Amino acid sequence: MNIIIAPDSFKGSLTALEAADAIEQGVRDVLPDAEIVKFPLADGGEGTCEALVLASEGRLLRTEVTGPLGEPVEAVWGILGDDITAVIEMAQAAGLGLVPPDRRDPLVTTTYGVGELMKAALDAGCTRLIVGLGGSATNDGGAGMAQALGARLLGPGGTELARGGGALADLERIDAAGLDPRLANVQVYAATDVTNPLVGPEGASAVYGPQKGAAPETVEALERALERWAEVIQRDLGVEVRDLSGAGAAGWVEWGLSQGRCFRSRAQRVSVMRIGRTAGTFDPIRMVRMCGIFRRLESRASRVASGRVSGSPPETSTSRISVCFSRY
Repeated sequence: MNIIIAPDSFKGSLTALEAADAIEQGVRDVLPDAEIVKFPLADGGEGTCEALVLASEGRLLRTEVTGPLGEPVEAVWGILGDDITAVIEMAQAAGLGLVPPDRRDPLVTTTYGVGELMKAALDAGCTRLIVGLGGSATNDGGAGMAQALGARLLGPGGTELARGGGALADLERIDAAGLDPRLANVQVYAATDVTNPLVGPEGASAVYGPQKGAAPETVEALERALERWAEVIQRDLGVEVRDLSGAGAAGWVEWGLSQGRCFRSRAQRVSVMRIGRTAGTFDPIRMVRMCGIFRRLESRASRVASGRVSGSPPETSTSRISVCFSRY
């Protein structure tokens, strides 16, 4: 019997790989001779880097960066088997798990460390970046990331803006002259499974702010700050991000800056992610997009398990079982 085990992570409990290993052990207790293939799933949150690196036979690296509260943290990131594609988890540098519950405050947490990881990937010679947006403790619209990459965010009197989502309310001007010039030649892929806009009832502050420690009055302050952020981006850079689909993912705008311009046209959203090695040439982006196939398989498996899909599977000469679990 051939069995495919394709779980997502179980938030706060198991990574996708750990879940796959546990399922495999259970299967072998019953079917010791089964042929088992494990395909850990990822959706841009925790476990994304591990899943992609494992499937592509890449390597993991560790880099000290600025954590969400401004303190140093050691972040894990990866380079895929093609040696030019970096995978960065936002959660490693700005994740909710890095902030004790009593210190969670998206008014002050920053994505600065995410930008530092991107710089580390550029230093390693990577020309394609996949950034997983799940599990963040931040709501700064990617402002900290931009600052780490060389953009200057200026407040009243031309002073440097402080880090954190709340500081954006005082933003006067964006100066991107000092942005890392290597970004102009890099493809950036934002890995997310949500389509929330930056602001509004379905935006970053309203939907995700409370789970990051924001009280109702804090949500209102964050909303005003992101409104100002969007206003200045449109005025200074000529790009409308306020209602951009997916811009609210992890409080992170899917844009980068190059020579004073948004290179949003270079950035692409990769919905939910699953990666594996295809026959022939190694193509990480094609493999990332394979996730849609596995997610549909996962959805069908869940409906079968709950009795919502009628009928029996067609008979074949070889028995195959797909075991797909999601944390949702």
